[in-house]
Order: sequence, then structure tokens, then C-alpha cells
Amino acid sequence: MSMHLDVLTLSLLALFGLAGGIGITAVGPGGVLPTIGMFLLTGLSPAGVAGTAIATHVATGALGTAAYTRSGQLREAVTRRTATVLAVAALVGTPLGVLLNTLVSGRGFGMLLACAVTVTGVLVWVRERRTPVAGSEPVSVPRTLIALVGFGVAVAAGLFGLGGPMLSVPLLVVCGLPVLSALAAAQAQSVVIAAIGTVGYVLHGSVDWGLAALVGVPELVGVIVGWRIAHAVPARRLKYALVGTLLALAPYLAFHS
Repeated sequence: MSMHLDVLTLSLLALFGLAGGIGITAVGPGGVLPTIGMFLLTGLSPAGVAGTAIATHVATGALGTAAYTRSGQLREAVTRRTATVLAVAALVGTPLGVLLNTLVSGRGFGMLLACAVTVTGVLVWVRERRTPVAGSEPVSVPRTLIALVGFGVAVAAGLFGLGGPMLSVPLLVVCGLPVLSALAAAQAQSVVIAAIGTVGYVLHGSVDWGLAALVGVPELVGVIVGWRIAHAVPARRLKYALVGTLLALAPYLAFHS
């Protein structure tokens, strides 16, 4: 690990990773938590924060994809098609996000991250309001709309070091896709986003592999826990807790130097 952090900070970063992993597969927008943790608790540059965070999502995306394949969602034709369109859009959007990251300052990164966190919190709330009237069977969402969602999500993911589920899950549900199908498709997209983003940040020398392991291993544990939560309980309280946490953190991120 390239930086010296105390035991408390290291423990908090590991907890951010665990909570992020649970959120990724149980709610969708959990992948932002490792980014928030690294931004608040380390002295990494914006590129270092994003590059290290996005590297952790290669394994979490692969594990999440395997989990939702096992439970059947990614075997459904509509969900597979959605995942494919999202992944193709990520091929274009992710490099653009990485490029944009190199153009922002630390304060600018914090302001943009605060905006993204606020939007995510609102989207999760809107998704939760919409969920009771949404069906459980996959529905056909226009490919153009999926592509636009996928591109926008990939740009944001490349910029902040996120996986796909943070924004794509609530957006896909708002578009009419059931929650589990949206979660499954987003896992597949996150593999592409994380792989391309990691390569981009490695080329910039902006990945701290020791820190990525510290956050990424608990994050993997959280992915399995979150997948079980998504299938076992409504997790409504977890979703509202996440909304409250994100909206409470947003102002602090905006003014964190």
C-alpha cells in the first residue's frame, strides 16, 4: 500500500467496502460507498480515488453476474438483451469518463460526486415508490433508451470509479424493468465498465492495489450477502437507509477539501 494509514482508517475503509458490496447486489447503488470512503479518508487524488475504487468492481461485477446467472435472471432473454446493450454502451462511455476525471480538481471532484450521490438517492427513492406497481416479469424496454442509460451510467462510472448498478438499476426500474432484472443486467455491465476503467487508470498510474485489496475483499463478501438479501427480503428499510445516508453525505462531500 503506497500510503500509511492508521488502523481505524483502514478498518473504516474495509467497512465501506463491505457495505458497498451489500448495496451493489441488494439495492444497486452501493458501489458509490467505496469511492466515498476513499475520498473522505485518504489523501488520494481524484484519479487515485476513482482508479482504485473502479479496480475493486472487476471482481464484484463478475461475482454479481455469476450470482444472478445462478438465480436465473441473466438466463432470461429480455434481461440478457438489456445487459448486452448496456455493456456495448459502456465500451464508449467509460473511456470518456476516465478522460473527464483527469480534467477535474479535488474540489471539483467532490462537488460532482456530491451531485451524483444526491441524484442517486433521489432515484432510489423514486424507484422504491414505483416498485409496488411494477410487474415481476421482464418487460421490453426500447434499445435506444437502454443505450442512452448505459452510456450516461458508463461516463459517470468512469469519472467517479463506480460500477454500473449505482445509477443503472434505479434508472432501468424507472424505465419499467423489474428490480431483479435491472440488478442482474447492471452486474454484467459493471464488469465491462470496471475492466475498461481499470485499464485506463492503470495507464495513468492511478491505482493503489493494496488499498484496492483492502476494500475489495470485504466488498466481495458483501456482494454475496446483498444477493441473498435481494432474494430473501423486500429490503425496503435498507433502501431507505441508503437514501438517507447518501443525502446526508452529499453536503459533506461537496465541501470536503
